[in-house]
Amino acid sequence: MSDSTGVLFVCMGNICRSPVARCIFERLVVERGVERRFRIDSCGTGGWHAGQGADPRSVEIAARHGLTLTHVARKLRPAVDFDEFDLLLAMDLENRRELLRHGAPPERVRLLRCFDPGLQGRPDEQLQVPDPYYGGDDGFGAMFTMLDAACRGLLDHSLRA
Repeated sequence: MSDSTGVLFVCMGNICRSPVARCIFERLVVERGVERRFRIDSCGTGGWHAGQGADPRSVEIAARHGLTLTHVARKLRPAVDFDEFDLLLAMDLENRRELLRHGAPPERVRLLRCFDPGLQGRPDEQLQVPDPYYGGDDGFGAMFTMLDAACRGLLDHSLRA
């Protein structure tokens, strides 16, 4: 670990939720001028899409919000990622279980939406970002809204800590 905070966004295949979260968070830290305080990446617990770009629907929803999503999917590397990143932010309960199953330090594994100020005190089941992969385009819009609120809360929390 270093002087900067390592933030790793984690979903299933690293083509929808986690790359969009990474892209949103990167924009937010640039807007606040705190890029040097963070190391940011994303990955998937599964390797099905490793080496591929983001889902075109993720690229499209990011573009609608003024973001350019350039991305190459990768699979979680427990031996490296658990040393390099301070926060391991799962998109849902399944990915949190996978992180823990692979030996992630439990105190560093969180559901991303726990940082959404509008969801404080909610049970974990209500803090998941549903996977939009098999749904329609409206799922990607809902995903973006959830990720944006959570990333804003994450940054505020990180800057207060």
